[in-house]
Amino acid sequence: MEIKQKIENLRTELREHNYNYYVLDNATISDFEFDMKLKELQALEAKHPEFYDASSPTLRVGGTITKNFETVVHEHRMYSLDNSYSKEDLEDWEKRIQKILGDAQVEFTCELKYDGASISITYENGLLVRGLTRGDGFQGDDVTSNIKTIRSVPLQLKGDYPPKFDIRGEIVLPFEGFAKMNQERIENGEDPYMNPRNTASGSLKLQDSALVAERPLDCLLYSIVGVNLGIESQFQMLEKARSFGFKVPKAATLCKTTDEVLEFIEYWDKHRHELPYETDGVVIKVNSIQHQEELGYTSKSPRWAMAYKFKAEQVSTVLNEITYQVGRTGAITPVANLKPVLLAGTTVKRASLHNADQIEKLDIREGDTVFVEKGGEIIPKIVGVDFTKRPIHSQPTQYIDHCPECNTPLERSEGDAKHYCPNEYGCPPQITGRIQHYISRKAMDIEGLGGETVELLFKEGLIENYADLYLLTKEQLIPLERMAEKSAENLVKGVAESVKIPFERVLFALGIRFVGETVAKKLARAYKNIDGLMMATVEELMSVDEIGQRIAESVVSFFRNGINIEIISRLREYGVQFEVSADKLENQTDILKGQTFVVSGVFENLGRDELKKLIEDNGGKVGSSISSKTSYLVAGDKMGPSKRTKAESLGVPIISEADFLNML
Repeated sequence: MEIKQKIENLRTELREHNYNYYVLDNATISDFEFDMKLKELQALEAKHPEFYDASSPTLRVGGTITKNFETVVHEHRMYSLDNSYSKEDLEDWEKRIQKILGDAQVEFTCELKYDGASISITYENGLLVRGLTRGDGFQGDDVTSNIKTIRSVPLQLKGDYPPKFDIRGEIVLPFEGFAKMNQERIENGEDPYMNPRNTASGSLKLQDSALVAERPLDCLLYSIVGVNLGIESQFQMLEKARSFGFKVPKAATLCKTTDEVLEFIEYWDKHRHELPYETDGVVIKVNSIQHQEELGYTSKSPRWAMAYKFKAEQVSTVLNEITYQVGRTGAITPVANLKPVLLAGTTVKRASLHNADQIEKLDIREGDTVFVEKGGEIIPKIVGVDFTKRPIHSQPTQYIDHCPECNTPLERSEGDAKHYCPNEYGCPPQITGRIQHYISRKAMDIEGLGGETVELLFKEGLIENYADLYLLTKEQLIPLERMAEKSAENLVKGVAESVKIPFERVLFALGIRFVGETVAKKLARAYKNIDGLMMATVEELMSVDEIGQRIAESVVSFFRNGINIEIISRLREYGVQFEVSADKLENQTDILKGQTFVVSGVFENLGRDELKKLIEDNGGKVGSSISSKTSYLVAGDKMGPSKRTKAESLGVPIISEADFLNML
């Protein structure tokens, strides 16, 4: 019993020292003393494996080898943020918020936007159980063993924490640690890493967690998600997270007005270079959690948050050549091939020129010295030309009029900024682009098959469309370059498994122009199967929620094409899902068809998301704000008075949760 107590005492003491050093930045013992105590604990644990503890400080040193990182679905989706770049953008956002919330007094929490690798960490009963990368927001890679090596991530929580929750944040590499890593690489004759953000992101996917443990990574947390957390505001959430033992940046400030928000932005735009980490902006969030729930989400982002991006770094370089790329829809994108230049920590060789109008507007020519920025800090773009350095014999750019891949004359519809190649089924990049879209993670998610392999299979004449994937055999694949027996088996198995993918994702995978994830879900819910959708007219499609004329015409055009009909027929033969599953249909009706509901407040039996799902599953539409088109306001506890007033003034019936459930 004495040994067990000694081990537990050492663990408690080391956890506290770790927290003081890595989270509070306030060391209470020397590094040498800490290392001695850690070695003592390691020796005791090795002699007494019966006292193993998954949250022991000794596990920080890593050693677990992960060959393949498992893909896991996020219990709570990780959304991306909308970006703003000016005071006007923020003011427009605030107006949209007030329109939904009415006269409610809105406060904001402002936080610095750290540039790292997004992470979601799950805790159960105070213990770290899983760490997932952001992935595509719906699912990410399990990097738990690597996350556990990061000293500022608590393995065991303190204080009054909820029984289960996810906490989100950024894995960052401080400038000082990054510089030290690069110094060591240079001394060892290795190339230095380009920037802290990419190095932090790459560290999470190292197979040996002992190597991750050697890197001075840090973890800055900013958001807790879960059910019944008992948290009423974003600012309170940050304070609670801090009390549980998480490293939460202290720069966060509560602002009562947009002017105070702008003061925060202005201050940090000037002082951000004093920070120990990379930061590229400020995140502004509506403070009240109740208001956040009222505002809800678009298909991609929360309506209650906005990222303000600091002005991008700008450099000048020479534009050597303009080339043209063909996308899967036939859209032509002009690309600027640049003299390589360092921009925001990465070497930039190419930049998008968008379209012919943009080239003409900026009068961009080959040989020009151009100004390059990173739009949203990700995709480089040309923002201007240094006319003082223009060569004497420079000629205006003549935009191409034939496809660079198949030589078909290009088309451009009235009102469309892009040129298109109409040779949909004979132009190689369009063919491979459609197949690459079909296999992508948000579509059919076919394991073992990537973009390069698709190009190779097409080049070798093994596939001409995505239906051909289902005929591939291991024997056909093994002779191909870089294709071992195991890879070939995985590819064939991945294709076979894809027949389990539900109808709405199959519909997205088909690659119908303008039919993204959200539109595919709406069409699947409205038509239930491919046959009904194939027979629909433009007018019928436009009666579906949020389907406009452009989308409707594109859908009808897709299903009028004989090649598409033949491919769908083949996919059906191979077992691909072309109808909503019986399980889903069981819970779906048209009882609420044609009716729009606005949901507001806190409910006794159902969460707001459950209530909204019930509305949509029964054919109704969920509105974000009350208007003359609103059929019912479903009112819960703590509903904003402005919503009630607006509903009463427009004569919109106000019903309770029980009234709503009775309707079903």
